This record gives sequence, structure tokens and C-alpha cells, in this order.
Amino acid sequence: MLGNNYFFTSESVTEGHPDKIADQISDAVLDEIISKDAFARVACEALVTTGLAFVAGEVTTSCYVEIPDIVRETIKEIGYTRAKYGFDYETCAVITSIHGQSSDIARGVDTGGAGDQGLMFGFACNETEELMPLPIMLAHKLAMRLAEVRKKDILGYLRPDGKTQVTIEYRNNRPVRVDSVVISTQHSPEVTLKDITEDVIEKVIKQTVPADILDEEHVKYYVNPTGRFVVGGPMGDTGLTGRKIIVDSYGGVGSHGGGCFSGKDPSKVDRTGSYMARYIAKNIVASGIADRVQVQMAYAIGVPEPVSVLVDTFETGKIPSDDIVKIIKRNFDLTPKGMIETLNLRRPIFKKTAAYGHFGRNDSDFTWEKTDKTNILKKES
Repeated sequence: MLGNNYFFTSESVTEGHPDKIADQISDAVLDEIISKDAFARVACEALVTTGLAFVAGEVTTSCYVEIPDIVRETIKEIGYTRAKYGFDYETCAVITSIHGQSSDIARGVDTGGAGDQGLMFGFACNETEELMPLPIMLAHKLAMRLAEVRKKDILGYLRPDGKTQVTIEYRNNRPVRVDSVVISTQHSPEVTLKDITEDVIEKVIKQTVPADILDEEHVKYYVNPTGRFVVGGPMGDTGLTGRKIIVDSYGGVGSHGGGCFSGKDPSKVDRTGSYMARYIAKNIVASGIADRVQVQMAYAIGVPEPVSVLVDTFETGKIPSDDIVKIIKRNFDLTPKGMIETLNLRRPIFKKTAAYGHFGRNDSDFTWEKTDKTNILKKES
């Protein structure tokens, strides 16, 4: 456990980052399939590089979807619309290699078991209204604002690729101020670093970070620290599905089981178990049982019930962690079928999760963000 006083840093990336392009392609394919076949089995991976998008995976479904069209439309929506960016939706090649799910896996999943072995974590804390760690929430909001000023042509020289990073100073385990902000944004070659720096500070950072934690006298800004970021996107770096799992979750706070989310249908516990663990953790904090909590669940392939459930309240729990585990088991169905039904996951809602984090989002489709179990948990505790 961290000491009482420390600095903690989290990062996020924009939807135009190569890894996030891959995640969005994977989830766009999943959404299109699940909109036509809610019980399809999908494990879709994508790779993007200069002039190329490659989609591979295991898909078992009764429907047909035109994957190249889905890929191109996704790339277009992100903003890669000009060949001069080194990657664009009209000219990039799209290659696919798709085959069916292994029958050895299917025989365990068809009977209601988990789609794989693995461990998943959910986390919540009361330091933001979203019940998320402050560093990752600010990093996501800065990344979203960076995309907004590009798409609205407020800063017309920006291009889709970008990264954000926020360091928060904690005192007595509570966030007190922003210590530093790092923003790297792809841009056209004509604009100067001076203009980018001034614009990003005034129109992105100060429009996003609350003034009461932005200590102008001491905060440090790093905007495009190398001095130039013209070559970006898939031309500058190959992107792969599932390579931003910490950005997708809690920004390095707590633990991570290692499995990514994007491109996986709800039978995959890497995704569904992580969503359920967040749902449980958020309701625990919202109910006042703990100020900070991490929930771990683990599964064996083909087995419905989790092999273990663990709760860590980081010494903030109002009741023992063992009692919280008992409350969880009484009030949450932790089988794959139960989690899918509880969170209503057999819907085409996943593409929107693939950028700016899977947690802490104010969207009714993000059912794992609901706090509808708080009264029950209060009574049980």
C-alpha cells in the first residue's frame, strides 16, 4: 500500500492513437455481428500500420458482415480522412483472416461455463464523482477535449493521434493538486511549437482541469516535449488490439488481470468479469461500506461459478472484507450467464467503450456504472 503522501500518474490516449484504432475496429466488428446475432462468439483482433489494417480472429455466427466496410467506416469516423496523414480510410488495404471458434472451447461455454480461465479486477474509490481515481479521469477528459477541439476545428491544425498524462499530488491519501500535465498531439507541419503549447494550455488543459486543483504557480506543463509530432497514427507506430489495458481500466491504480476487453463477446470473462467486478466495487463504495475497494474474481474455463472472490478495502472498510465477500455472493450472480443478464451485455454497445476508458463514463449503455444495489448493500452490512 502507498504511503500517506505521494505523487501518482496516469495516462490516456485519443481515439486516433494506433492501439485505440485497433481496439475500435475490433469492437466495431463485434457490434455489427452482435446486432444481428446476439449469441455470436467473437474474438476479433486488429493490427494497423502504414497503409494497412489487418483483422484476424475466431468468429462463430449465423450472420454475415462486411468486415472491410466496417473497418473503413471506423477509420473515417476517427478522422483519418486524408492520405497525407499516412493512413486513411479510402486508400488503406484491409486484410482479414477469420475462422470459427474452437469446438473444444465451445463445448464448455455452450453449457454456461466461462469462456476462458483468468482473473479480473474491479476498482472504485470516492475521490471523484465517477468513483474513479482522479489521475485517470483527468487524463481521459483531456484526451476527449483534445479530440473535441480537433473535430470542431477549434484547433484546425491538430491531427487524430494524441496522448495525455496527469500527475496528481496526494496528501493523507487524498488528491490535492495537479503537479504536471503532459500532452503530445499530432499536428500539421506548418504550426509552431509555441502556438501549439499556448493553445493546448488555454483551450485544452484550462478548459478541462478544475481551477481549484490547478495550481498555476507550481504546475508543470509539457506539450509535445520532443518539439515535433507530425508523423503519427499508424504511420508512426503500429497499433494492436489490447495494448492499452491500463488506459482502459484504472490508470495503474489497483491491479489488472492482464486480459484486454475489446473484440471479445460477452461470453469472455476477461470482459464481462471485469465489468461485473467494477459494478460490484462501485456499489460497495457508493453504499458507504468502503471508501476504496478492489474486487478480484477468477474463473476456470467451462466452469460457471468463480473459483475465487477477493475483496481488499485498503483499510477503509466499515465491515470486514470476509463479510463483504459473503454479501457479494448473496446479491450478485457471478456466473457468465448471470453477469451477462445483470448487465444486459448482448447488445451492440461496445465500440463506444474502446476509447477513453471502459469505466467512469456517464452513459446509460455502460450498465456496470449503475449504483442500483446500494440500498441492498447498506441493509446487508
